[in-house]
Amino acid sequence: MTSEFPAHFASNYQCLLNRLKLHGMQPKTIALYSHGVRRAGDYFDYRIDDLTRLQLTDYFVHMVDSLSWSSLKHDLYGLKFYYAQVLNKPWPGADLVK
Repeated sequence: MTSEFPAHFASNYQCLLNRLKLHGMQPKTIALYSHGVRRAGDYFDYRIDDLTRLQLTDYFVHMVDSLSWSSLKHDLYGLKFYYAQVLNKPWPGADLVK
């Protein structure tokens, strides 16, 4: 699956899948979180490693009109997990979505 992504994204995406599994996430949670990361990757041309708070604000404002609240939260949680566990960076969108 990762071969369809640019190399810089594919490597981190595979790492995300591995970390989700190693954290004991259920298959459905892995699917939801990883889908959110892929959706954000597609939106940002697969350059999601250094997003700013403004970029995330614009993204979630755009997504709130096209996703259910539940899907939006899963995307948010997936991106937060990605930043914390794959990139080892602080989440730039703290308290962005309630």
